[in-house]
Amino acid sequence: MMNRTENIELAVLCLIYDETKYLLQDRMRDDWKGYVLPGGHIEQGESIVDAVVREIKEETGLTILNPTLCGVKQFPIMDGDYKNGRYLVFLFKTSEYEGELTSSEEGFMHWVEREDLYKVNLVEDFDDLIDVMMNEKLNEFQYVVKDGEWTVVKK
Repeated sequence: MMNRTENIELAVLCLIYDETKYLLQDRMRDDWKGYVLPGGHIEQGESIVDAVVREIKEETGLTILNPTLCGVKQFPIMDGDYKNGRYLVFLFKTSEYEGELTSSEEGFMHWVEREDLYKVNLVEDFDDLIDVMMNEKLNEFQYVVKDGEWTVVKK
């Protein structure tokens, strides 16, 4: 019988936006440097929605309202505690929030005009990620590794 259990690390990201701009974090950590969407890990036993609200509050100072699940990003974990497992990221978006914007130890928060996105150092997969989040015909962003090559598949 096939084993259907695997090691999975769970996380959330959230696109906070208005008509002309996105809220991005200029991430300072070496493991994933550049302008990214804010988010983080889901704690054991925590609901996915509670996790995205908590992570956004921790990283931006904002309380997001009515976050909408808009996709999933996944990729294989090649080393570490979850080797041969999967990293699964629930993607949310919202234009509703309250509070005062602050930065955190993760990085500095900036509102970036959509037309100026390519003037900042975006993380490598930013375009694919936003495509899945904003395109109602897409639900999934997946990295597939075949013969040592990483490929993006969007469905």
